Amino acid sequence: MTKNINLNNFEEFLPKTLSAQDKAKAKTLFYKNLALKMHKFYGGKTAVVPKAGIFDINWFNVWYTPGVSAVSTAVRDDNNASFDLSSRANSVAVVSDGTRVLGDGDCTPSGGLGVMEGKALLMKYLGGIDAAALCINSKDEEGKAQAQKIIDFVKMVAPTFGAINLEDISQPNCYRALDALRESLDIPVWHDDAQGTACVTIAGLINALKLAKKDISKIKIVLYGSGAANTTIAKFLILMGAQAGKLIMFDSKGPLHKNRADLQNNPNYYKQWELCQITNEGGLTTHEQAFAGADALVALSKQGPDTIKKDWVKLMAPKAIVFACANPVPEIYPADAKEAGAYIVATGRGDFENQVNNSLCFPGILKGVLLCRAKTITDSMALVAARAIAKRAEDLGISESFILPLMTDIEVFALQAAAVAQAAQEEGAARIKISYQEAYKKAKADIEASRELTKLLTEKNFIQTPSPDIIKQALDEVLANL
Repeated sequence: MTKNINLNNFEEFLPKTLSAQDKAKAKTLFYKNLALKMHKFYGGKTAVVPKAGIFDINWFNVWYTPGVSAVSTAVRDDNNASFDLSSRANSVAVVSDGTRVLGDGDCTPSGGLGVMEGKALLMKYLGGIDAAALCINSKDEEGKAQAQKIIDFVKMVAPTFGAINLEDISQPNCYRALDALRESLDIPVWHDDAQGTACVTIAGLINALKLAKKDISKIKIVLYGSGAANTTIAKFLILMGAQAGKLIMFDSKGPLHKNRADLQNNPNYYKQWELCQITNEGGLTTHEQAFAGADALVALSKQGPDTIKKDWVKLMAPKAIVFACANPVPEIYPADAKEAGAYIVATGRGDFENQVNNSLCFPGILKGVLLCRAKTITDSMALVAARAIAKRAEDLGISESFILPLMTDIEVFALQAAAVAQAAQEEGAARIKISYQEAYKKAKADIEASRELTKLLTEKNFIQTPSPDIIKQALDEVLANL
């Protein structure tokens, strides 16, 4: 590996004889192995850094006692002052009970810390937001996770934060917690696995449909998987003009439809039962029926590479759009989907073209609601963000291999923030007024400052640069076991 710790040229270090699937497998194993080594090297990914100056010892009298009592009483008399006099206005709580961590299931609350710290790091670097990872035990004495415990906890910590990000919570608790907290709190509550994934998926579909010259109001869409992400995507698609009857959603037992008695009285799948009533108007019951003539596929189900069959893709309409977004292994590899006739293929991975990753939206959306001190995030605000993402990619020049901007693009986050801040004000959800241009400039400045701070800390060795030998060791261990 090169001494500048550049992972962009990773494939150069893989044996030339490896197949495309083996290369993808090797990458996944390498990133996992390197993650373990790097997390141990750094002891996690986030730290608390002061943003107020200590110019001499008497400044402690300002930042703490006796001076700070004036802040406490000011906020006591007007709680909204907490947004001006503390870090609350730019702070997000990343809350998880660890019951559904990525594709690994229940990892325990502490097991969720790696992901939640990662979320906090992305919020800082991509959105200029300060975030805290809060992993909680939501289980009762019998070991069953309880939505009410999540709800109660978030209500208790809400006065400290400007927004809440729920993450990696199993269903139906993720739905119940989100619905209850959106209803009861006066700060935005965002479920990134659901709303975030839906937002960036819609953004990608906007441009994919534009390239394929397909009208969302006329197309047939297969949604493979019926978890928090795809149920929310179905809702967003309908809001965007898709015909509910032309959406066919699959769970592990097949397509959802009105006669799915196993879902009718199951309290754990009430969202799916609601969709049974309005989707799949033809009552299709097989994969072949569902995929025949389908214009688009959005798969968010179990890892592949053979979860989605090539034969199913072959049944789809001309210029078919395939989003295979299971991580780390997509339901079907892009090369196989293209071979089966897909026109545009997207996955959740950054090492393939067209990455659909909610990291492209949540930093910008949350920055937007924080800038106007919004009281909520509505579905329409998420769709405003989706359109902003799609527009940014279109301005850069969309193609079959480029339907979404990259996460390295500062502009996409600043543009989202400004658009969301405006939408919140138009919907009467904002505490303060801020113009589009002011929100854009503030968001961009904060993001640039976060990136410059990270760069400076690295140059000054406060963030240490790991030895290339650690990276080489991680790669050698993977190659030895292929």
